[in-house]
This record gives sequence, C-alpha cells and structure tokens, in this order.
Amino acid sequence: MPLKELLDKNKEWAEKVRAEDPQFFKRLSGLQAPKYLWIGCSDSRVPANQITGLMPGEVFVHRNIANVVVHTDLNCLSTIQFAVDVLKVEHILVVGHYGCGGVHAALTGTRVGLADNWLRHVGDVARKHEALLAEVDLESLRHARLCELNVVEQVVNVCETTIVMDAWARGQKVSVHGWVYSLLDGRVRELGMGVDDPQELPEAYALAMKHIRGRLKDEA
Repeated sequence: MPLKELLDKNKEWAEKVRAEDPQFFKRLSGLQAPKYLWIGCSDSRVPANQITGLMPGEVFVHRNIANVVVHTDLNCLSTIQFAVDVLKVEHILVVGHYGCGGVHAALTGTRVGLADNWLRHVGDVARKHEALLAEVDLESLRHARLCELNVVEQVVNVCETTIVMDAWARGQKVSVHGWVYSLLDGRVRELGMGVDDPQELPEAYALAMKHIRGRLKDEA
C-alpha cells in the first residue's frame, strides 16, 4: 500500500537521522529561528530544503500554484507576517521555476479548472509584458520568459505589502529576492531582483528587466 510505504520510509529516515545525530530532533523541537522565507510553486519537483541544501528548521515555506503573491490572499500574507514579525527572517525568496504548468496555462489560455481564476494573476503579468513576450518567437522561450517576469512581479507585490513596508520603516533588516529554478540542471538563477528597502525597488526592477532581455550575462 502506498501510504504504508510512506510510513515505512518515514521510520527509516527518522532512525537514520537519529543514528547520525542523536540530538537532531531535540534541537529541532526547540525554538524555530529560520533566516529565510521561501515563497515558491506547489510543484512537487521544487522542494525548498533540498534545492537550497538547508536542514529542517532553516527555511520557512509558503507554496501555491505559480508562486503568486496577491494582496487579498490572507494565507500568503499571514505567512509573510509571521515570518517577518515573529520569526524575524532576514530574506524573503520568491522562487519560480522554468517549465511551470500554471504559467504555461496562463500563457496559452489553457483551461485547467477552478485554478483558472487563480492563474488570472499570471495572465495579468503576461498582458503587462505583452511586448516583451512578443520579442520571442519560440513558445518554450516565451514560457521561460514569463516564468521570470512572473517572479519579478511577485517580488514587487511582496515589497509593497504593508508587512514588508512597515518592517523597513522601523529599520528591520529584511530583503526580498527573485529567483528561478531550472528542473533541467537543478540550478537557481538570480534575476537581479534583490531589494533591501523601498528606494531600491525601481532600480532593481529595471535591472531585472535587463536580465530577462538577455542584456546581462547569466552568472549562475
């Protein structure tokens, strides 16, 4: 039975961890103090801890289809608020991934069901950057470009939340970053979208647009 297999694997994992580090779970059950909040896609191929090489307890995670941040989504906003105000994370990582099915559906107008309403937010990004997407002939490359553009716009949305703006106003150290993960090689690409205070947002946005247009070399 599949669930029995999961329980067996959990037992094996727990025993292996205890054998390697007898105090691991005791430490883990203590105070949670991650430095990072990961806002990523629900895609099962994009696990935050494995990609970053972080252990349990080192990254706080929120995931949804196509890594969207909406100002009316109390689930996402509550996660950001808890991470910033309570856990005092220092970095918020908005992480998309190439080959995202939600982004592709928004790009091509493919109906997937109830989630179509959620993906309207990605469709708004596509409409905003219609000219930039039109520069690319191949659909697979337009898809990749929209994955990048979507991350940039969601970083802007995070920066403009009252949560992050208030944190910056009181001098709290928190920065917001835009990344894209590749399923083909397991590497994360930075988009030049790193923001430490509201004054940096316009310049970071312009730099990200240059990255996306391919004017700057990919240093990943």
